[in-house]
Amino acid sequence: MTDPENILAYNRRSLLHRGAVGIATAACSSLLTQEGRSQSPTSGMELQAHFPSRVRNVIFLHMVGGPSQIDLFSHKPELQRRDGEKMPDALWENLRLAFVRQQPNLFGSPFQFRRCGESGIELSELLPHLGTVADELTVVHSMHTEQFNHAPAQLMFQTGFGQFGRPSLGSWVSYGLGSENDNLPNFIVMNTGSIAGAGNSMWGSGFLPTVHQGVEFRSQGDPVLYLSNPSGVDIPRRRRILDSVHQLNTAHLRRVGDPEIATRISQYELAFRMQSAVPELMDIGAEPQYIHDLYGTQPGKTNFANNCLLARRLVERGVRFVQLNDQGWDTHGNIKGGLPRKCRQVDQPIAALIKDLKVRGLLDETLVVFGAEFGRTPMVQDDRGQLAGRDHHKDAFTVWFAGGGLKKGFAYGKTDDLGFHIVEKAMHVNDFHATLLHLLGLDHERLTYRYQGRDFRLTDVAGEVATGLWA
Repeated sequence: MTDPENILAYNRRSLLHRGAVGIATAACSSLLTQEGRSQSPTSGMELQAHFPSRVRNVIFLHMVGGPSQIDLFSHKPELQRRDGEKMPDALWENLRLAFVRQQPNLFGSPFQFRRCGESGIELSELLPHLGTVADELTVVHSMHTEQFNHAPAQLMFQTGFGQFGRPSLGSWVSYGLGSENDNLPNFIVMNTGSIAGAGNSMWGSGFLPTVHQGVEFRSQGDPVLYLSNPSGVDIPRRRRILDSVHQLNTAHLRRVGDPEIATRISQYELAFRMQSAVPELMDIGAEPQYIHDLYGTQPGKTNFANNCLLARRLVERGVRFVQLNDQGWDTHGNIKGGLPRKCRQVDQPIAALIKDLKVRGLLDETLVVFGAEFGRTPMVQDDRGQLAGRDHHKDAFTVWFAGGGLKKGFAYGKTDDLGFHIVEKAMHVNDFHATLLHLLGLDHERLTYRYQGRDFRLTDVAGEVATGLWA
């Protein structure tokens, strides 16, 4: 788009690129409920999905490092029976792993599994709280990717491409659907632990307009850096400064027609509105005690439980895409000690999030996603007895969904008896993305953006929708 007036009209809403048709401007309704969700517009145009959506919001739980599906979600009695045997030659031949260099032994899970709920989904003893919501889960056992090192695999899982420079999933969703809340970013990210190897590219906008990149919220201090006014600057003075900056930016935009100037204008205005909306949002201390007991939250702390509660508060207010990254799942060693510790940190709050969304009538329109860049091998990495661990495994791992109109208490896909290869209903990361976009009402083949003379999409030239998950 080159018309500055049209760019200005766009500055608070997404553009939906329609392939050869070009970029269509859209003005969404500003009529909002007290909770921030858009009402039906009374005039103008609203961003439209390609077809009726099953969900409106996504809470994406990325367990950075790769949880072991062998020890949490994929019960393999045959692997346990053959624990300690040398890995079969046929599986070792031409196998490329991140760290293991010599043919290893098979490593059965040291943890017990049990059937949960009426559906009988098998879950590890390390996830007792998740077991109480087993009948809400849609478990995919057949995920696979090309990448076997963390940073490229994290990029692949979030951007559909194993190298830097592509927009993340949340950015594509923001670009395709726009916002439901004028006072909060459309795509919000919260981290626990250190930042993943792929860094903020996991929530970057790539070549999309930067208005669509994820905004990182913090649990302590200003939720967003520099959100508070400097000392001596009150709200009226801040408003006068912004009005002056707006005039200068608008004049510059009219001269050069750069859409990034419109992004800058909209972000200044959004930051001003966030100054009143964000403090109330982040005040989880206002929640009743039974909610804190449910999640295991600790107001004022930085932890995964607090972030799960904040995720519920965000989707309640119409934030389209919430991404929670939790570091610490890279269990190359001491899986018997490290994995139970990580599960204790996330098991209760994740189950609480699902229960809370359901009670509030939000689970059907919210998709909760649990996954990571890859899984772990069914072989031992370094056979040190109690300190044994697992290497990266890209060829077969598990993700699960909750909500979103999917089949409940349902297992999709299957791996062999050792958990090494997929034998039924394989789902590549591109298929995963195509399916997720479809649930939001977006056709992954039509959601494109022209960059450097080519129409790009999240799924590149691949991706099939897994309609077998539909309820």
